[in-house]
Amino acid sequence: MQDTIFHQYIKSQSIIKGDRDVLRSSYIPDVLPHREEQIGELARILVTALEGNRPSNVLLFGKTGTGKTACMKYIGKEIERADSGLNKVHFIYMNCEVVDTQYGILQNIGNRFIEDFEARIPFTGWSTERVYNILREKIDEEKRVIVIALDEVDQLVSKSGDDVLYHLCRINDDLKNAKVSVIGISNDLRFMEFLDPRVKSSLSEEKMVFPPYNAEQLKDILDQRSKLVLEAGSLEPSVIPLCAALAAQEHGDARRALDLLRVAAEIAERNQVLVVTESDVIRAKNKIELDCITEAVRTLPIQSKLVLMGVFLNTERGDGKLTTGDLYETYKELCQCTSIAILTQRRITDLISELDMLGIIHARVKSFGRGGRTKEIEPSVPVVEARKILEEDEILSQLKNYKLRYQTTLM
Repeated sequence: MQDTIFHQYIKSQSIIKGDRDVLRSSYIPDVLPHREEQIGELARILVTALEGNRPSNVLLFGKTGTGKTACMKYIGKEIERADSGLNKVHFIYMNCEVVDTQYGILQNIGNRFIEDFEARIPFTGWSTERVYNILREKIDEEKRVIVIALDEVDQLVSKSGDDVLYHLCRINDDLKNAKVSVIGISNDLRFMEFLDPRVKSSLSEEKMVFPPYNAEQLKDILDQRSKLVLEAGSLEPSVIPLCAALAAQEHGDARRALDLLRVAAEIAERNQVLVVTESDVIRAKNKIELDCITEAVRTLPIQSKLVLMGVFLNTERGDGKLTTGDLYETYKELCQCTSIAILTQRRITDLISELDMLGIIHARVKSFGRGGRTKEIEPSVPVVEARKILEEDEILSQLKNYKLRYQTTLM
């Protein structure tokens, strides 16, 4: 290999011996620890598809990282194995964070049954009714059962409404040969409140709730994955229990536990160390949290970025507690500097609340009796790092090293 900038980082020894994706939540192992009960229940519901009958529609609920998606994909693989060569059952999985419109869902399903590329439903341009009719015709050409799993279905409902769920739940009324079953996966228990009563009754024929993993269960999951991909003796005995304990504190999130172990291993490897220690796990925790903050701040709209920049500038100046009124004056000053249209104070108050909900700032309401109420605002993220992210924005780059002119009120 020629000498390149990567040459110095290529090591003869590595603690990661196989596919790194094994330590990601997207990897589906042959055995899913502590989800045997849920897999068994899903199998009992869906076995009727292999017998040529329509299974009940199912709703899977549970917090992030409780194994809903992994179980569903595992069941999908098992259905395909059981149906191998028979072509009686079609399993379709879609993530509604990626495909989040009625047209997109119907188009995606329809094209699975259209072999002629030129005859496929286009990405856009047809009426929804026409797409639905083509979909119905194509899936009804043969006697078969179609199981459609819609992950993050609450995202679809919040963005596009429940029309597509109504069509899919009622499509069996229009079919003669095929049968369709829908499985919805959601981490939001409240999204059902926004469904039409007819959709609600059709979609939730059966419900399953996935409980969070506890620390011992997360430890078993990490033990299983680490043996598949990490060299023997490459982990200090306390590393896996620490990753499991940290993730168990956050609603038993298996994704979080896997990310901690993977990033800790990568940090140790980059430091050319062959044993992962507790300090690597702590560094991984800080890195993951910073990455989340980075993504949240980077994807904010420009007006929210200006409000956040105002919070940071006032914090750096150290004028004491920052109120909504003071922040609005700072915001107007920054708008004038960047030639951005100034929003009303009421709208800025809404943006402050949104930043508070994201956990980027902390806004506490303080009452002054007859003097009214205001919010005391302070950042909840590292100011220096977050400000650098804001300054990556082309518009906000001109505020680098900017000093405020407006004097805040001392409280």
